[in-house]
Amino acid sequence: MIQLIDLTKKYSKVKAIDGINLEIKQGEIFGFLGPNGAGKTTTIKIMVGLLKPTSGRVIIDGNDIAKNPLEAKKVVGFIPDRPFLYEKLTGKEFLRFMAGLYSIDTNSYESKISELLELFELTEWGDELIEGYSHGMQQRLVMSSALIHNPKVIIVDEPMVGLDPKGARLVKEIFKAISLKGTTIFMSTHTLEIAEEMCDRIAIIQEGKVIALGTMDELRKKVDSTGDQGLESVFLVLTGGEEMREIIDVLKR
Repeated sequence: MIQLIDLTKKYSKVKAIDGINLEIKQGEIFGFLGPNGAGKTTTIKIMVGLLKPTSGRVIIDGNDIAKNPLEAKKVVGFIPDRPFLYEKLTGKEFLRFMAGLYSIDTNSYESKISELLELFELTEWGDELIEGYSHGMQQRLVMSSALIHNPKVIIVDEPMVGLDPKGARLVKEIFKAISLKGTTIFMSTHTLEIAEEMCDRIAIIQEGKVIALGTMDELRKKVDSTGDQGLESVFLVLTGGEEMREIIDVLKR
């Protein structure tokens, strides 16, 4: 469903991403993890067509994002870490606007809007201006808009930012449910507990390169023959953060 082939992005002499190769299957929840500055957001921006790679290809549902951008984008729902909303619109008006961008038939999107508002527990706020929404409500509205066209692929950067525990649980359940119906979810997050709980496979990126890829069991076995460590411990060992944690533990004594 998603292929990243020898993907590279250079800024002057710096390689933000350096030859990334990944293949994500239909219906898979795929975690994309890494320290700050590792290249996660750059990769995502290339995947959704906001940046052009220096070299390499992104193929989504058989469409090259560079050669067939409209066809590729038609099947993608994008949830950025810092979404932009028209705050003088109501929730319903914003969803109608998004439906128009995807050329969804007017006769069919009203029922879809009602369904999404109910799904994300925003029904009673549908006719209120977005400027009156809390940050968590705005995040749920953005997620609703990403699903308005029934995408085959969801690309999401930090999905749980601003959500309270109830909202985070709701979003996790929705993601799991739509993945079971065949929607592929590519998810970048710093919240390792969420990645460990939700993702079928995980890639860890550092300095623009994928340094580890696999299921949780496969990642555990890379760093510990007993295979019983959590993702935080695995992540710190693989990215060199284990040494910093040991220093902090010494300071606490």
